Amino acid sequence: MDYPADLRYAENHEWTRADGQMVTMGISDYAQDALGDIVFVELPEVGRQVTAGESFAEVESTKSVSDVYAPASGTVVDVNTALEANPELVNSDPFGEGWFAVIEATDLSELENLMDVDAYREIAT
Repeated sequence: MDYPADLRYAENHEWTRADGQMVTMGISDYAQDALGDIVFVELPEVGRQVTAGESFAEVESTKSVSDVYAPASGTVVDVNTALEANPELVNSDPFGEGWFAVIEATDLSELENLMDVDAYREIAT
C-alpha cells in the first residue's frame, strides 16, 4: 500500500492535498484496494457548495457502491472528468490521475481534523 506523507487522510479513506485554498481530493490506495475494480465514479457538479463530512460523490466497484465525503467545506471548482470514461484510474493511480475533485475551501482549519500519514497508516492496515 502507498501512503504519501504529504497528504491528509479522513477516517472514510479520502485523501486531501491543499494548495492554498484549493483542496484536491480522492480515495486512498487502501480504499481502492478494498473496493476492488472500480467501474463507475459519480462526481459532484462544478459550482456545488459542499460541507465537510457530507457525501458528495460516489464510487462503484464490482463489490459495492460507496459514498465519498467532502474533506472541507467550500465550492467544487474542478472535477476529474477523465474518470467518466476511465474509472479504473482510481485503481491504477489513486493519488495521481485518479483524483476526484478540487474544492475551494472556505475554512482550511477543517483539514486539521484529518489524520497525518502515521495516524492513517494505523487504521488502514
